[in-house]
Amino acid sequence: MDILPKDSLISSNKQALRAKIRAQRRALSPKQQKTANAQLHKHLERSLILLRAKHIALYLGSDGEICPKALISHYLKRKKQLYLPVLHPIKKNHMVFCPVTSTTKLKKNHFGILEPDIRNSSCMTANLLSLVLLPLVAFDSKGNRMGMGGGYYDRAFEFKQKTSRHSPRLIGLAHELQKQEQLPTESWDIPLFAIFTDQQIYRS
Repeated sequence: MDILPKDSLISSNKQALRAKIRAQRRALSPKQQKTANAQLHKHLERSLILLRAKHIALYLGSDGEICPKALISHYLKRKKQLYLPVLHPIKKNHMVFCPVTSTTKLKKNHFGILEPDIRNSSCMTANLLSLVLLPLVAFDSKGNRMGMGGGYYDRAFEFKQKTSRHSPRLIGLAHELQKQEQLPTESWDIPLFAIFTDQQIYRS
């Protein structure tokens, strides 16, 4: 009988976990998603970390992700500078962060996710952001995050592995059902400062 190498086995297990949790997210009804989003927003709106941050990146949910979209108008009213991730038009598998306002026009990228048009934006480099709200597929209470597997966020914040500076703070957003007891980690993984779900706040 063939035995898979350890790295291949870990990769296979991660793929299976991704598929399982993504299916669970997509199975949530529109009412359940709406309720979860509302609960998440309450946690985030009360957070002193967000209240103190000036330059905040967030995302628009897809594939059943819990979505912070309603926070855009909330924080624009409080004079925050907000940004959305945009796929880099030249550097494959990289992304940048472009400003978003109440009048920003969005277009779908090749994943079908809405983003600002980079041609009409002056983008912010990741190291100058104060705080980043990012999606995830799975997480554990130690702040470990499993993403979609593309490595976009890991590349964007790779510099955090080489510095002791705190900013930007990375905060993962998720449905509580995405929590796992323990996730396998890789050397390039960037631990999160905290994870906010519709039910709990976990600090690493």
